[in-house]
Amino acid sequence: MNIDIANRFAQNPLLSPLALKPSREGLEIACLLNPGVFTFQDKIWLLIRVAERPMQKPGIISFPILKEGGIEVRTIEIDDPDLIAKDPRIITYKGIDYLTTLSHLRLVCSDDGINFYEPEGYPLLQGEGEDETFGVEDCRISLIDDTYYLTFTAVSSHGVGVGLRTTKDWKSFQKHGMVFPPHNKDCAIFEEKVNGKFYALHRPSSVDLGGNYIWIAQSTDGIHWGKHKCIIKTRQLKWDSKRVGAGAAPIKTEKGWLAIYHGANANHQYCLGAFLMDLNDPSLVIAQTDEPIMQPQEMYELEGFFGQVVFTNGHIVKGDELTIYYGAADEFVCGAKFSISEILSLLIYV
Repeated sequence: MNIDIANRFAQNPLLSPLALKPSREGLEIACLLNPGVFTFQDKIWLLIRVAERPMQKPGIISFPILKEGGIEVRTIEIDDPDLIAKDPRIITYKGIDYLTTLSHLRLVCSDDGINFYEPEGYPLLQGEGEDETFGVEDCRISLIDDTYYLTFTAVSSHGVGVGLRTTKDWKSFQKHGMVFPPHNKDCAIFEEKVNGKFYALHRPSSVDLGGNYIWIAQSTDGIHWGKHKCIIKTRQLKWDSKRVGAGAAPIKTEKGWLAIYHGANANHQYCLGAFLMDLNDPSLVIAQTDEPIMQPQEMYELEGFFGQVVFTNGHIVKGDELTIYYGAADEFVCGAKFSISEILSLLIYV
C-alpha cells in the first residue's frame, strides 16, 4: 500500500530553469532544485542549487569545470568511442567521471512562501578550491543560536564530500573546509544541542562493503565530528532499497526527533519517508515509516531532467504544520505542506 499525504502547492512548480538568469555568458540553466530553507528578516528564503551547463550544440557534449579565475568548457563528440553517456547527470570519458552541469547556490526570498525573487546585494555561493571544482550542491541550513550552518555537497575529481560554511548576515561567510571527507553527502545538523553536544546526520558510501546508509555523528564545536554510528539502512524490496539520505535538520517533537529522509529504489525513483530518534540519545532510532509519505505522482515530478524524483533538504516548521520545499524531477522547485502529527501517526515503532 502506498500512502502520499503531501498537500502540494497549487502553484507548483514554484520555480523553473527559466525563472533565473545564468551566472555567466555562454551558460544556460539546466535545473533549479533541492533548496535549503530558512527564515531571515521576516521572509522565507531558499538557497537553491542552480545547475548550469554550456549551450549545447548538435553532436557534441559540452560540460563545465571550475578553474581558478573562471570556468573551463570541455567538449566531446557524441560518437567518441571513449565516451559513456548513459546518465544525463554524469558522463565518463577515458575512464574519468565528469558532471554534465556545474552547480552553485543562489538565494531567493518571498513574503508569502510562494512567489520568490532574487534580492539585491547577496552573493552567489560558488565552488572554491580544489575540492569544489565540479561545484557545490544540495545545501542544508541549520540555525543554531544566531549562526546559520550551511552543510553542502562539495564535488570534485577527488570525490564527493561535505563542506561547511557559516554566516550571520548572508553577506559574509566563514569557510570551514570539508568536514566529512569522500564519499559523503546529505549532512543535516540538529538545530539544538543534545546533552551539550552538536549532532549531525550524514550519508557515507562504501565502494566495498556496506551501502548508502544514514549515519549520525557528534561534535563539541560543530566542525570536528566523531562517534559515528549507522542508524538507518536501506530495506530490501521496499521503496528505499537502494539508498537513503537525510533531509533538513530534524524536528524536535514531544515523541522524539523527527527526521524527513529520501529513499530510492533500484529504478532510481526517489520518495520521502520519516523516522524518529530518541530525544535524549538521537543515535537511537525508535520508529520509522514503512511506506513513503510522498512519492512522485505529478507530471512535474515524473518528467524532467531526471524524472521520478521528489527530494527535499529544506523545510519550515510552524506549529503542527510542516512546509517542505523540494526538488521535482531534478529540474523544478516545488512546495508541499504536511501535518507533523499525521506523520507521527504513520510511524511504526521498533
